[in-house]
Amino acid sequence: FEPIDLYDFGRRAILAAKQTLASRISDLKKNSLAKKYSERIGEIISAEVYQVWKKEILLLDEEGNELILPKSEQIPQDYFKKGESIRAVVKKVDMRNNTPVIILSRTSPDFLAKLLEIEVPEIFDGLIVIKKIVRDPGERAKVAVESFDDRIDPVGACVGMKGSRIHGIVRELKNENIDVINYTNNTQLLIQRSLTPAKITSMELDQDNKHANVYLKPDQVSLAIGRRGVNIKLASELTGFELDVYRDDEGVEEEFDIDLDEFSDEIETWVIDELKRIGCDTGRSVLNLTAAELERRTDLEKETIEEVRKVLQAEFQKE
Repeated sequence: FEPIDLYDFGRRAILAAKQTLASRISDLKKNSLAKKYSERIGEIISAEVYQVWKKEILLLDEEGNELILPKSEQIPQDYFKKGESIRAVVKKVDMRNNTPVIILSRTSPDFLAKLLEIEVPEIFDGLIVIKKIVRDPGERAKVAVESFDDRIDPVGACVGMKGSRIHGIVRELKNENIDVINYTNNTQLLIQRSLTPAKITSMELDQDNKHANVYLKPDQVSLAIGRRGVNIKLASELTGFELDVYRDDEGVEEEFDIDLDEFSDEIETWVIDELKRIGCDTGRSVLNLTAAELERRTDLEKETIEEVRKVLQAEFQKE
C-alpha cells in the first residue's frame, strides 16, 4: 500500500471520504443486525415498548435496536404502554430500503411452542415432542404432544400439577384456552381427542378424501363447534381432516366404542392378541370384565392388565 498524506486532500475529498466511511459503517451495522436476528427466527425475546402506534408497536432490545410488533401479530386482547417489557417470538427479518426490519409475533404457533419449552423441562430435554400447534390467538389453542418415554404422560407433564405449568402460559396469552392432546397415529382417536371438550358417540371416516362425519349427543354439539366455530376449525386444522358435526338424535342406542387394534400405539400387539383370544375385540369389551376375571382368563400378568385398563379408561372416561 502507498501511504497517503491527508494534507494532500482537499476539503471536498475529505468530506466525501468521511461520508463513504460512515456509509460503510452503517451498512456493516445493518448487515450485522440482519444476520443476528435471522439466526434468532423462532426464538422468544424480551423488548421494551418505545412507541405505540395504531398499526404497530416499536420496541427496543437490550442493545437499543428497533423491533416491530405489527397489529396483525398481536393478540386481540393485548394492550401495552410505553416502557412496558413484553415477550414475543422473532418471526422474520424484512429488508426495506436496504434497512433490516425485525418483525415480532405473539400470534404465531412458534410463540406458544417456545413458551411450552420454557415451562416444561421434558420438552426442552427432548423427552416430549410437540407434533403440531394450531391457534386462534386469544381464544383457543390445541397442542398435540408425544412422549418418547413410556413412563412420562405428555399431557400431564405439559399441564403440570393442578395446572401449574400451563397457567403461566395462559396468562401470557391473555387467557387463551389451551387444549393439550396426546398425539396418536390413529386418525379416529386423534379426531376424538382434538374435539375436546366435546364427547363424541360415533364417527364415519373417509380416509381418501380426508373427511369425517362426527356424531354427538345434542348437548355436546355446541361444545364440539365452539364459540364462533373455533373448536371445530382448530380440530380440523390439527388433524388435517374436514369435520362435519351431526346430532345423534337416536339417543343412547349404542355406546361409543373403539377397536382394540386402534390402541396399538399404546398397547403392545401381543397383549391385544391375547385379549382378542378371549373375545375382547374392543375397548369396552375389556372394561366390561373385572381385572380378576381378565387375569383368570388370559395369560397376562396383573400389572399388564392394570396398565391396559388404565389406557382404555383414559379414553372412555369422558363418556
